[in-house]
Amino acid sequence: MLEPALIRGLLSGRWRALRFEPFRAGITIGRLLDGAPAIAVLRYAPGARVPLHEHPGAEMILVLEGSQSDENGTYRRGDLVINPPGSRHSVWSDTGCVVLLHWAKPVRFVD
Repeated sequence: MLEPALIRGLLSGRWRALRFEPFRAGITIGRLLDGAPAIAVLRYAPGARVPLHEHPGAEMILVLEGSQSDENGTYRRGDLVINPPGSRHSVWSDTGCVVLLHWAKPVRFVD
């Protein structure tokens, strides 16, 4: 039988114990489930951006710390955003943030 992964205290900052690696300029990733679907914690430095991209599958973002923005608004700690398949957006964080991210399929960059 496969054992579940367990991360206790994720909302209280235990995400800091994850092993992070470079992902994009100003963004590091702590992978929880690699592949498709994928689950990870992303840390955005202040001013970090992800360019315009499309989601072939659904994406779920839970903001753990700070705030993250896209063309639809700004999301703060505790906000849950679900981007449906076929949606497009760019993402940035003016102040820096940490998000839990689940994506069903890898994104396609538009730019």
